[in-house]
Amino acid sequence: QVQLVESGGGLVQPGGSLRLSCAASGTIFSSDYMEWYRQAPGKQRELVASISAGGGTTYANSVKGRFTISRDNAKNTVYLQMNSLKPEDTAVYYCKANFRTTLWATFTDYWGQGTQVTVSS
Repeated sequence: QVQLVESGGGLVQPGGSLRLSCAASGTIFSSDYMEWYRQAPGKQRELVASISAGGGTTYANSVKGRFTISRDNAKNTVYLQMNSLKPEDTAVYYCKANFRTTLWATFTDYWGQGTQVTVSS
């Protein structure tokens, strides 16, 4: 069984920075894309950033130039560096990763439990 655990959320003032981490544990044979989503109260969950197995990245327009996604394949961990935070970045942030557990298994999406990010003065 694969589990994802996020960390690094918290309360930060506007203009500040936070670094989120999402570490995977369990039996992982190989990984494909890893992503960060967020969900604000009363809103739908939205894709924030994505990183492919090869390191290619995409970002939501709202975070381009402020957020950076990266990954450490040896540790099966994905990071989200968030700079110049705004109150509208306040949300629960979730990671999602696409893994297969054996050579013959299909790739499957796994979700973390979420970490709260609050941007407020």
